[in-house]
Amino acid sequence: MRNFPALLVPAQKDNSDARYDYYSWINLMSPRLPPLYALRAFEAAARHCSFTRAGEELAITQSAVSRHVRTLEEHFACRLFERRGRSLQLTETARLLLPGLRDGFEALERACNTLRVDDSVLRLKAPSTLTMRWLLARLSHYRLSSASEVQLTSAWMDVDKVDFLHEPFDCAVLLGQGDFPEEWESTELFAEWLIPVCAPEALTEEPWDLSRLQAAELLHPTPDRRDWRRWLQAMGLADQVPLKGGQVFDTLELGIVAAARGYGVSIGDLVMVAEDVAQGRLGLPWPSAVPSGDRYYLVWPKARRGQERFRRLRDYLLADVAAMQLPPVQRLPGD
Repeated sequence: MRNFPALLVPAQKDNSDARYDYYSWINLMSPRLPPLYALRAFEAAARHCSFTRAGEELAITQSAVSRHVRTLEEHFACRLFERRGRSLQLTETARLLLPGLRDGFEALERACNTLRVDDSVLRLKAPSTLTMRWLLARLSHYRLSSASEVQLTSAWMDVDKVDFLHEPFDCAVLLGQGDFPEEWESTELFAEWLIPVCAPEALTEEPWDLSRLQAAELLHPTPDRRDWRRWLQAMGLADQVPLKGGQVFDTLELGIVAAARGYGVSIGDLVMVAEDVAQGRLGLPWPSAVPSGDRYYLVWPKARRGQERFRRLRDYLLADVAAMQLPPVQRLPGD
C-alpha cells in the first residue's frame, strides 16, 4: 500500500487545564448547593406557612411549590415541613436553614436594587408634619426650577425610620441624632427648636407670665408629652407647670392646628411655625426656643445609582434652609 504523507494540522493552544479548572469548580459547587428555585420556593412557603400562598407570590402552582420543596428535601435527605391537621409546620432542620436563606435573598435583592433606578423620579419618604409645613412647598419649587420629579410620601412615624431594602424609597428626610448606618449618605438640614404656640388672639390679652402658663390648657403633640417636658426643663419650669391633663395628639401638626384654633397652647417647631407666625395665623406666647437635641437629615443609600440626583436635591434644600427667615426669638442652649 502507498504511504500518504501525514497531514499537517496547525498546532492549537491547549486549554485543557483552564477547562479542567472551570468544570472542576462547577462539579465541586453543584453537589453542595441545591437549585436556587427550590430554595426560593422553600423560603416563600416557610414565610407564609402555606404552599398555596407561596405559589401565588412566585406565580407558580401549589403543586410546583411542593415539587420544589421535595427536591430540597431529597438534596438534604431530611423533612422540611410537617402537616399537623390543616396547618403546615416547619421542622427543626427547616428552622435552622431559614434565617440564612432569608439573609441570602435579602443580599441578592440589595445587589439587584442598586441597578434598578428611574432617573426621572426620586421617591422620598418624610414625616407628616415636616411634609405639610415645610417640605411640600420646597419640592414644588424644586420641580419647577430643576425639571426633576420627586415623588413624596408622607408617613406618620413615632420614631422616624426608613428601610431602603423593603420600602420603595430612594431617599428620606428623618428626624434624629445622626446615628445612621455606614452605608448611608446623610446631610443635616436643620435642628429642631421647640417653642410654645397659640392662637394670635391670645397675644392681645394679658401678658404671658408663669401664672398664665400654669392656668393654660396645654396641648401635647405626642402621647408621652416629651416636647413640653423638654421645653419646661430647659426653662427651669418643670416643677412649676403640671403636665397632667390637656388634649393629646399623635403629631406636631395636629397640636399646632388645635392651638391656632384657640383650644390651648401647644409646642411647635420653630421652622415649622415660621410661616404661620409671619402671616399672623399663629402667636408665640413665650418667645423662647429650646433645642430638642434632634435634627432633620436628608439620607440615601451610598450604593444607589444616580448619586448626582441626591446631591442636587441636597444642595437645593440646603440653599433654602440658609435663606429661611425665622421669628426673632431667644434661643436657649441645649443640655
